[in-house]
Amino acid sequence: MKSLAEYEVLAAEAHGHLCAGQILGLRMSLYGLALLGIEDPRGADRKRLVTFVEIDRCVTDAITVVTGCRLGKRALKFRDFGKVAATFIDLRDNRAVRVAALESSKQAARLLYPDIEPRNQQQMLAYREMADAELFSHQWVEVPLVPEDFPGYKGPKRTCATCGEGINFERFVERDGQTLCRGCAGENYYTVL
Repeated sequence: MKSLAEYEVLAAEAHGHLCAGQILGLRMSLYGLALLGIEDPRGADRKRLVTFVEIDRCVTDAITVVTGCRLGKRALKFRDFGKVAATFIDLRDNRAVRVAALESSKQAARLLYPDIEPRNQQQMLAYREMADAELFSHQWVEVPLVPEDFPGYKGPKRTCATCGEGINFERFVERDGQTLCRGCAGENYYTVL
């Protein structure tokens, strides 16, 4: 593992700038991996780890920097809960820990550096120094994964009976004897114009 300062450089490159959310995401990842005992997530341990993130903000970009988990590698999973939280899963040892940022950490940062403005700078300084217990809560959890959720899964591809598009990773719906993509089954996030 690298130092926090080394990860900050990588996070700034990946995200375009360094902010309090980035530092929080770096610290969250380092904490979660330490709890699991994963020491080399981007190297020797890279196939052991799957990470679920619960927000699409700065913190998530930082988590990918430390863990090496990416959507394209099927090792990063996004659940839009709007929470600054992530669950780190050790596939080898079948253990998972969910780490969530404490809302009280913002007030703790204000108390630690009351004269620093803007707030982002205040939080960046504080988040580097605060203890893990001041920044995060954690829970040991179980995350049910099916084979098609794992990195490297290669399964059959289906074709939607309505739109004709391919469907990977068993993400289809069977309705009235037809194989449908989720969009054609009514789960669209867009409207065709």
